[in-house]
Amino acid sequence: MALSKIDAEIEQVDQEKYLRQATNYYQALEKPLKYGPVIETMDQLITALHREFESNYVNIEMVNHLMLSYKSNPKEWRKYAKFDRYTYTRNLVDAGNGKFNLLILCWGEGHGSSVHDHADSHCFMKMLKGDLREKRYEYPNRPNNTISKSTSHPHSHEGDIDTRELVEIGETPIGVNDVAYINDNLGLHRVENPSHADTSVSLHLYCPPFDTCSVFQDNCKKTTAKVTFWSKYGVRTKLNEQ
Repeated sequence: MALSKIDAEIEQVDQEKYLRQATNYYQALEKPLKYGPVIETMDQLITALHREFESNYVNIEMVNHLMLSYKSNPKEWRKYAKFDRYTYTRNLVDAGNGKFNLLILCWGEGHGSSVHDHADSHCFMKMLKGDLREKRYEYPNRPNNTISKSTSHPHSHEGDIDTRELVEIGETPIGVNDVAYINDNLGLHRVENPSHADTSVSLHLYCPPFDTCSVFQDNCKKTTAKVTFWSKYGVRTKLNEQ
């Protein structure tokens, strides 16, 4: 194996480790940074994201700023917005050289996700069209979850199966150009389009990218779900390519 390839693999592993460690303290920005660049187009957003992820030590606050700074323009993202009659869709916009994934999710009327985690990654979610509603829950039996520790069930112990029901800790509406942020130390969430008349479109950034996540039932039972793409770069994927 070429030394350059080995160096590149080591660098990516180090960046993944750094990003996962950052989930222990990062909370999210409420508005763009005063000193940050202004992002006027989706192409500028993608270029700026690639630039940020060139470093081993990604400035996650700047990534947050970039997502906040971009303002939705349907002419730019419409080609990626692929809907399904029966479920919400995940459409890959940019694979981020394996360092992040940028996706457009399309939500039909009343569509919603299951309650899920983010595999110890960062998740930024920006509204491009319509509205979404995020319901957030405690992460059961998570050692670093201070919220869960303070309200833990008296008969549950770390490592045991948790028989509690999921505990809802918040509900937030997300409007056009708003950016929501979550990681596993902040909890689990479920996202849904509350409208039965209008569709919604959202832009998601996941870093590091992941192939599977955990899905939770109301009784806290956890299962592993494979993450798939309904389309890639505006083209419908085949079943064996998802």
